[in-house]
Amino acid sequence: QEALSVPMSPVAECSLAPVTATSILHLGAYNPNVFDDPELQSGKYRKVMTMQSYRLSVLEYARPSHIKRDLNDQFCERFPHVQLTLSKLRNIKKSLLKVALRSSLDLVVVALAYVYFEKFVWKLKVNKSNRKIAAGCCLLLAAKMSDVKRVDIRPLMDNITDGLHISHRDLLQYEFPVLVALEFSLHVPHSEVQPHLNRLESSV
Repeated sequence: QEALSVPMSPVAECSLAPVTATSILHLGAYNPNVFDDPELQSGKYRKVMTMQSYRLSVLEYARPSHIKRDLNDQFCERFPHVQLTLSKLRNIKKSLLKVALRSSLDLVVVALAYVYFEKFVWKLKVNKSNRKIAAGCCLLLAAKMSDVKRVDIRPLMDNITDGLHISHRDLLQYEFPVLVALEFSLHVPHSEVQPHLNRLESSV
């Protein structure tokens, strides 16, 4: 199956990453609790000791760069076909949250955008070069699905392009291919959104 491609401006030229039926089967079904595992924070530097009636976690000191590299390695081992590192995945989600808060969007919209974006990554459509545009489109689609008034869409688009450092042209041109890649399935199960919402509510 050939990757979708979209004409991009010279500044943000990118194309959707290739995907094959074999690699999709290798990943299995999308799970919001497995892909970006919230427990994956300290990598091999965390030691867990199980006692008779309790468990004790000991964090060994390590440089942040070493922890980041170790977590990215673990993520790559779990999902070798995904063309994005764990650190880049988490950073782009943080950027989406900042844009959403600046735009006064409900956290439910952010959680829905996370589902769209992770599914897009899950389908092996995202790489380092197109991640910001793809994420921006996912937030835009989530806002539209959540009945954000038309009058508020333009300011949201401005915040997306400013916050993610992408152009309006790329955001508009990429929106439909993202929708196609998601198979027009924007109504997602509550079980996929709620885990993201729970984590957002505990962190904001």
